[in-house]
Amino acid sequence: MGVIAKEAAQNGEEGQRASVPAAARVARLGFGGAPIGNLYAPVTEADARAAVQAAWEAGVRHFDTAPFYGYGLSEQRLGRALAGRDLGDLYLSTKVGRRIEDDASAAPGSDGFAVAGRRAVFDYSRDGVLRSFEGSLQRLGVERVGALLLHDIGHDTHGRRHPDVLRQALAEALPAMAELKAAGACTAIGLGVNEEAVCLEVMERFPLDCILLAGRYTVLEQAGSARLLEQALYRGVAVYAAGPYNSGLLADPQRPGDTYDYRPVGAGMLARARQAYDICAGHGLEPGTAALQFPLAHPAVAGVVAGMRSAAEAQCALRRMRVPVPAALWDALRQAGLIAGGVAVPA
Repeated sequence: MGVIAKEAAQNGEEGQRASVPAAARVARLGFGGAPIGNLYAPVTEADARAAVQAAWEAGVRHFDTAPFYGYGLSEQRLGRALAGRDLGDLYLSTKVGRRIEDDASAAPGSDGFAVAGRRAVFDYSRDGVLRSFEGSLQRLGVERVGALLLHDIGHDTHGRRHPDVLRQALAEALPAMAELKAAGACTAIGLGVNEEAVCLEVMERFPLDCILLAGRYTVLEQAGSARLLEQALYRGVAVYAAGPYNSGLLADPQRPGDTYDYRPVGAGMLARARQAYDICAGHGLEPGTAALQFPLAHPAVAGVVAGMRSAAEAQCALRRMRVPVPAALWDALRQAGLIAGGVAVPA
């Protein structure tokens, strides 16, 4: 049984915990680096640097990125912003599974990133993993990282190719990552995905240290992560709940956003989001506050990772982590059916 699982056993079957101080919540907040890779819209170099600086100065030490985020731009910007700092307690996570290529014909926005002249190609081969990781180290300006994650495997991403992709991930990509861990190039290996099923498939066949799961364990939805969290707790695999705003749906203080799961939001999910906004407004809180704090109540969740594209967004996230949330709000969200029965909520 791993550390996470041992702590969970001490906290009780339902994951009930004592009230977590604001400083501890901030320490469990991670910086999501996709936005500074020009996700959805361009971000200036100055704004990207300011976002990283604001998070760092407030005590954030987990910074997550990937070659895919802006086709290397996020890693480059993160590396430049962190250069010269005392990185003793820095926990960097990046990913492998795509190779980045120059392509003069590539227009910005095809994969959601406003970057021209580059493209991303899936590559889960051993050689692809090693080359991708070497490129990440160069862009980040470091010799090792905290966690190395296999990016975007799963049926939702690859469709009919999923069985072949999974076979290659198990035969080539994950063993190569394990070798990098054994060599000290990273301290943990895992998955960085948006879907539960592939996590369950891999956990049965290959030892993982951690999983970064985006958008599936949030105030608006928990069904897409229930079995994963149970298994992670049993196996001692740390889960990082990324995408707590559901791709921007819960980010704005005043009204729901236009995207969910990186696509235009549908009517059903938009209705749930509006319900969350109404309930939170009735308690004088922003839905983003509930969204950031909610995942931390589950004993399998080691941290929450939120995207930040400016100092203002970083400061907003940090403020939301410090705001006390009354039990009455969690009760109201549960009564409305947004939080499922039996799911742990913050004390």
